Parts: sequence; C-alpha cells; structure tokens
Amino acid sequence: MKRFFRPVEKDGSFKKPSLSSSSSSGDGAAAAIAGGCGGGGGGGGGGEAETKGKKEREDPVKFVTWNANSLLLRIKNDWALFSDFVRTLDPDVICIQEVRLPAAGSKGGPKNPGELKDDTSASREEKQVVMRALSSLPFKDYRVWWSLSESKYGGTAMFIKKQFQPKKVSFSLDRKVSKHEPDGRVIIAEFESFLLLNTYAPNNGWKEEENSFQRRRKWDKRMLEFVQNVDKPLIWCGDLNVSHQDIDVSHPDFFSSAKLNRYIPPNKEDCGQPGFTLAERQRFGNILSQGKLIDAYRYLHKEKDMETGFSWSGNPIGKYRGKRMRIDYFIVSELLKDRIVSCEMHGHGIELEGFYGSDHCPVSLELSKEEREPEACS
Repeated sequence: MKRFFRPVEKDGSFKKPSLSSSSSSGDGAAAAIAGGCGGGGGGGGGGEAETKGKKEREDPVKFVTWNANSLLLRIKNDWALFSDFVRTLDPDVICIQEVRLPAAGSKGGPKNPGELKDDTSASREEKQVVMRALSSLPFKDYRVWWSLSESKYGGTAMFIKKQFQPKKVSFSLDRKVSKHEPDGRVIIAEFESFLLLNTYAPNNGWKEEENSFQRRRKWDKRMLEFVQNVDKPLIWCGDLNVSHQDIDVSHPDFFSSAKLNRYIPPNKEDCGQPGFTLAERQRFGNILSQGKLIDAYRYLHKEKDMETGFSWSGNPIGKYRGKRMRIDYFIVSELLKDRIVSCEMHGHGIELEGFYGSDHCPVSLELSKEEREPEACS
C-alpha cells in the first residue's frame, strides 16, 4: 500500500537469479508413474522424483502473501526473521508484492519484465544480494517467477516449492504468458484444481486524476471481468488496497474523513482514505458477489480483532500511529470454502511486531487437501 507518511528510500537495480524463470512452467514438469490398477509404468522427467502409484500431481495447500515494501531492503535488514517465519510455517507458495526490483534492460531500451536488471556495477552487486538470499534455505526449495516494472516501483513475485508444478504461469489478467501488466502487478499460476492469482492492486489515491481514481476504476472493472470468466476455482491473494467493511479498519471514522492537504473530491463516494472510500468498497463487494468469492479471513474471523486483525499498520510516529487496515487478502471461490483450514495475520501491535520491516505483515492460508475420486481400472 502507498505510504501515507515519509517515503521509503530507493533501491538499486537487479536481474533475475538463475534459479528463476519467467516463462510458462511446462518445462521441467514431473510425470508421475501410473499405478493402482495393476501394472503400468511411466517415465518421468524434469528432475522431479517420481511418486510410485500416483498418477495425479498434488496441488499446493499452504500459502503466504506479503507486501514486502522493497524486497531488497527486507533482504538487507530483516531477512533472518522472515526466513525463520517461512521455515516455521513451511508454505507451499509465497506471493510477494512491491518487490521494487526493476526489469532487465538498458536505459531507454526494451525491458524484460521477467528478468532482474544487472546492467550496471551497482545493479550487479545488488543482484548478488538477492541471489544469495534466494539460494539459501528455506528459499532454495522454491522456484521463483517475477513480474517487474521498468522502474524501482511495484512488481510481484511468486515462489513455488519445486515439488509443485504449475501447468502454466502467466503475468496478465488476460493470461497471455508473454504479456506483463504495467508495473508488474499480476502473476497467475494454474494448477490442476485451481488458479492462484497474486496481485498488487493500484492505490486509489486522493484526487480525480488519471494515475489515481481513474486508474483504480479501470483496474476494478478488469478484475470484475476476470473473476466472472475464470474457468477454474480461484485463490486470489495480495495487497488488494481496499478495506471492505468498517470491521476491516481500526478507526472507521478516522479513515472515512481522512483528507490530503484539505482536498475534498467532488463525489462523496470518493472521499476518505485511499482503500476505504465508499466507491472502492462497493466495487470490491461487487467483485466478490459477481465472482462468487469468499473473503477467507472474514469467513473464519467474524469479530474485529484490534490486536492481530489488520495487515497494514501506520507509522508508529505521527497521526497514523495505531491506525490499521486490512488490505491484504486471500479471496477464494465459494467452491473452495469448505476446504479452508486457517487464514491468519502474522503481525500485531503498534510497534509492528511480525512485519519484518515492511508496513504490511504476512497473511497465510491453509486448505485441506482435495479429495479426488480414484480412477476406474481399464
């Protein structure tokens, strides 16, 4: 989420670690050995261990989403703590927003949004910082996909344990593998039984301008079209930059009346804190309704929790001290709601314990394993 206080210091530039890929994941997928009906063997490939007697691949069931508010800064300053968190929780997939790593390509030249920039001595050095972090446990067990902006802004990443092979990975809401959304806002991994969508939604901003209200309205329109047309159950996570209901902010009156430099938008529904304007909240509710989607956290946690019920927290100094919002989500198709085991925030307190240096804390989702009907013997 866009900060409402002092800006974050800028990072350097990068290129993708060699362990990553921005292409479709069809390469390297494991083929399982057929079995269970007597006889039948199968060859495997791609370096994955074959599972005897198992024909269908398993899908991930444990997920984490986190707006890192600059992956490089987190690696430099807070990586040991976040690594311990990942090691303990042991998620199958980690979705990151605001990685803030520029795409590869020279100044003024074409960019490759799936590659980390490394065309200067500074960016090469900083790339090594990222590579070392992702080449060490627990992260070496994951394969990484990037979707990056041309500048040190936005960007998303998806870490998937190597034992899970997505059928396809794409980087735009129209699911074209070669196309990346502006600012690297989208990664979609298709698995056997669901789609996993990682997004960094645009901040609504404070004024009726092309890069704020209008941009957010266009984004919400495209999200509505996307959820209405998905061909599989959906798990949608990330920094969605909206707090749906009063219960999703710590101080509803404060956020409803918030202004920037005393500016008041012409339409009442656009007034208030970005992420908590009536217009955004209504559009978000419509996306959930039309897409037949469930807010996993609120599905399990009906009451407001002032201590651990919010994913974004204001600076401990200033008027946002103690002001919190829930803007990071796991949204799942209604078809998956009975499989929700847990959905939790992993940060709390005015001093941002469990935020690992970001102004957002991680959020986790766990599903029960899908029960599949055994295949009939031929």
